[in-house]
Amino acid sequence: MKDLLRRNSSLHEGVEKLLNLQSKIESDASTKYLAMAAWLDRNGFEETAAYMYKQSEEEREHFLKVFKYITEMGGIAITPEVSQVQQEFDSFREVFEIALQNEIAVTNTVNKVIAKCRLENDYATEEFMMWYVKEQREEEKNARRALELFDLIDEDSACGKFELDKQIAKIGSNE
Repeated sequence: MKDLLRRNSSLHEGVEKLLNLQSKIESDASTKYLAMAAWLDRNGFEETAAYMYKQSEEEREHFLKVFKYITEMGGIAITPEVSQVQQEFDSFREVFEIALQNEIAVTNTVNKVIAKCRLENDYATEEFMMWYVKEQREEEKNARRALELFDLIDEDSACGKFELDKQIAKIGSNE
């Protein structure tokens, strides 16, 4: 049956494989943000926790978007396993340092999918992935902005953590 499905798909096998990897990476990002949100909640950063819960939902939507695309194109979408994620963090700032590194990793995998699409002349999938290019620019910018706020607001001052909690929660709300 797999061969029959493969013949009815315009997805090149290598592109499909990378799309399934992208799907997993987006799913993993959702669970990572969920763990970050829970840590933030436990440590009294309620507004930033709400921001991270929202980020987790967005990443889940990104995962589903890729997953459904594979299926719509006649490919075989593979349900990703839930990976172990970090549950504890050394500091408020570390949460956002890790978030930025995760976003950069997602950007790199998006670029690999697009490079493979170009190699295989898969213009439909390349066009589909361009939405992720724009999205990743915004995600990286937001993560960098959170870290900039740590440089601008003294976390150890009397109201620093409180102010950071409020300001980080506002990131991206103007878009």
